[in-house]
Formats: sequence, C-alpha cells, structure tokens
Amino acid sequence: MVTIRYAKDNYELEDGQSVLDGLTSHGIYIPFSCRSGVCQTCLMRTTGGTPPEKSQQGLKDSLKLQNYFLACICHPTEDIEVALPNDKDVQAVIPATVKNLTLLNTEIMHVALECHAPLNYRAGQFINLFQNQTLGRSYSLASLPHEDEYLHLHVRRLPQGRVSGWIHEELRPGQTVGIRGPGGDCFYTPGDAEQGMVLIGTGSGLAPLYGIIRDALSQGHSGPIHLFHGSRDLTGLYLTEQLRDLVRQYSNFNYIPCLSGENVPDGFATGRAHDVAFQQIPNLKNWRLFLCGHPEMVQVAKRKAFLAGASMKHIYADAFNVSQSS
Repeated sequence: MVTIRYAKDNYELEDGQSVLDGLTSHGIYIPFSCRSGVCQTCLMRTTGGTPPEKSQQGLKDSLKLQNYFLACICHPTEDIEVALPNDKDVQAVIPATVKNLTLLNTEIMHVALECHAPLNYRAGQFINLFQNQTLGRSYSLASLPHEDEYLHLHVRRLPQGRVSGWIHEELRPGQTVGIRGPGGDCFYTPGDAEQGMVLIGTGSGLAPLYGIIRDALSQGHSGPIHLFHGSRDLTGLYLTEQLRDLVRQYSNFNYIPCLSGENVPDGFATGRAHDVAFQQIPNLKNWRLFLCGHPEMVQVAKRKAFLAGASMKHIYADAFNVSQSS
C-alpha cells in the first residue's frame, strides 16, 4: 500500500483510492468540488516525493514546477508527503540579515536581505517578512537566485502601514529579521522561448516584473517582451535607467513607462499602464501575461486580457496584492 503523510500523520491508501478519497475517509477536511480534475478546488502540493504527472493535468507550468497536484485524480505509486497550498506549518521562519536599504523613489525602499539558510525561490515569487513573531507582510522578490547575492524587495510605504512604516523608519542594515517562503506562481517558466510576453505593473508591482524580465532574458527567451509600468506622475516611477539599459542590451525587450496624470513629457506613454498595453497589443492570443500592482488594475487587466484572446493559463498574477502590503 501507498502511504500518504499529511500534517505529521501517516495514512494508507487502499487500492484505486485517490489522495482526496483516502484523506477524507479518515475524517480530514480537504476542499473539493467536481472530483474530476476540472475545478481545481482540491489543489495540494507534495512536500516530499513527486506527484504523478496525470495528477497535474490542466495546471499552469509554474504550479507543476512547485509540485502542485489535484488530489481527486492523484493515484500515487509511491509514498509521498502532502500539504494544502496555504499550509504555513511546512515553512519555517528563517533569519535574514539586512544588508542594505536604499530609497528607489520617495515612497519605495529597496531592501537587500542575506538569508542565514538556503532559500529555493524563483524571481517574482514572494516571501513573508516579519517585524515580530506575529506581525508580518508579504513582499515580492525582484532578485534572481543565480545572479544576485541577496534577496531584493521593493517596499512601498503606505499611510499607517505598520510593517512598511517600520521598514522605512526604523529598520537598519545589520539587523536580523524573520522571513518565510517563498510562495506564489507569478514567475518565469522556461520553454516556448519564442512566446510573446506582456508585463503590466503599477507602483512597487514592478518588483516581481523586474525579476521575471531579467530571469527570462538570462535564460535566452527570444520572443518579444513588453513591460508597461504605470504611475500618475514621474515621482512614482523608478529603475527607469536600469530598464532602458536592458532595452539597449536586448533587442526583444521593450519598456514603456506610462503616466496617467497631466503634462506627460516626451518618452512616456499617456494613460494607465493596462490601457496603454491593450491599445498597443490588442490581440493577446498565445501571449503570456504577468500582472502586478494595484488589485483593481490586476482584476481589470485580467478580464481585458481574456477578452483580447489570452488564455487564463497564460495569465499570471498572485491571488493577493503582495506589492502593496502594509
């Protein structure tokens, strides 16, 4: 018999029994609906072992790479350890030293962290950064694990933001903080190197997009890559020179800074980032999209992208707003 380890307990599957049926038969609550691998309500992940390929049908490549599977159609042939997607018990809080703090503009702080233990992550995912044992916030990673020595975060200071205010006002290089992660499926996956990519962000939503772009380019992505980063005025933009350097280095990369306010200078597009993007690229069939920033923008852009022909499996955006956390 195959043994399933879940929440530190072991459960044996009967012949022909799925992971979902096996766990629920022991009184364990696992969310589910269709039982046929369509709705993805019963999404789980292995924390030990590899899920069968058939149990990952219909999932995004980014989820497959993180060993996510559908419990209702998972019939493992070997012992595995499993967890629910949001099970934080399987991720320990690890210490990290603050190496550098630099203002990128008037409200966004670049935070460089040195982990005290190896962290297996992909550019664009997020980590939780803790001020203390009970107070933490999620921030996206702009760094590349194979290029950058430290973890890079872009933390926007929000009014009455307890964690962002602490980072901007009190945190200093040399201090130790706790982090947990990584999480999220908003990252570049290799394969289909000629596929076009559209990345739309506002504010510090640029953080994951900056990491994703550099990751794609470093892995030889040859298809067109268009970044639309938006703000109301010039003070809200940042990393403009670094992004223009990438434009000069890579012929397939295009950077379009967007301003929605008045008196837009030359070299900047007029309008909100997602509106400009869909005006310039009206047909998104077979394109890959990454959306990060204000939650309302992300939801509107998702809907418009789908109506413009994009497949939902090619639209990446974290389920919550990691770039604007307080």
